[in-house]
Amino acid sequence: MSYRGRLAPSPTGYLHLGHARTFWTASQRARQAGGTLILRNEDLDRDRARPEFVAAFLEDLRWLGLEWTEGPDVGGPFGPYSQSERLSSYREILERLRAGGWLFPCQCSRKDIQNAVRAPHAADDEPIYPGTCRPRTGIQIEHQSRVNWRFRVPDGAVIEFVDGHFGPQRFVAGRDFGDFVVWRHDDLPSYQLACVADDAAMRITEVVRGADLLVSTARQLLLYQALGWPPPRFYHAPLLADEHGVRLAKRHAALSLRALRNAGRTPESLRTEFSTPRPGELPLPTPPA
Repeated sequence: MSYRGRLAPSPTGYLHLGHARTFWTASQRARQAGGTLILRNEDLDRDRARPEFVAAFLEDLRWLGLEWTEGPDVGGPFGPYSQSERLSSYREILERLRAGGWLFPCQCSRKDIQNAVRAPHAADDEPIYPGTCRPRTGIQIEHQSRVNWRFRVPDGAVIEFVDGHFGPQRFVAGRDFGDFVVWRHDDLPSYQLACVADDAAMRITEVVRGADLLVSTARQLLLYQALGWPPPRFYHAPLLADEHGVRLAKRHAALSLRALRNAGRTPESLRTEFSTPRPGELPLPTPPA
């Protein structure tokens, strides 16, 4: 299959410099491979997603010089390209995983998990689940309204893959991450399920995203395995930090593309900066055609 990459912004704020660098890298890899680039609007956050931020990221990405051939603004054969319009497909996958015995209902709150002995896990944003609601012989969970559905990881299983930037990666289920949420109590899919569902449906051949999602890749590879789907390749781009060494986030308003553009920065100057490795960072390799 020819190369198919994607941009997957969330409309919960203005894109910052770190987003721009990762998306530019994704665009470059698709272009150099002579492939297709897809834009996906990851708007499942009901509390923070806003239409004005969708319009903003479309404008900002075009200003940066990025082009895509499929997306919510241009259509394409694998739409819809906004996640809020794809809920029926996510529910089908939820039922498939549940029927396969991969899932169990969990009534624990995030606070419950964070108070457990094994949590939180410093390397990731999802604490390692302590197994509180894992099914045991003779134990049934009677109340299943407003529960999270978790994927039961095979403890001790080794998940390995070769990242396009960082090289060989190795994670151990139950040690580096635990049973993870695939469907939330507010009746929405988690990032893990929605991402796998969409990348598979849109026939993505390489996922380019930030290095903070390396552990998420291990989780998602287990979902691909459970569903019997071949996974894409992965390329995790280095993260950018502010002057204090703090990873850039949408709260860094001064480093948003909008603010930088208003301050007189040009797309050309940003792209040149993206091409220059920072101290201690590997250079971005040229992908094979």
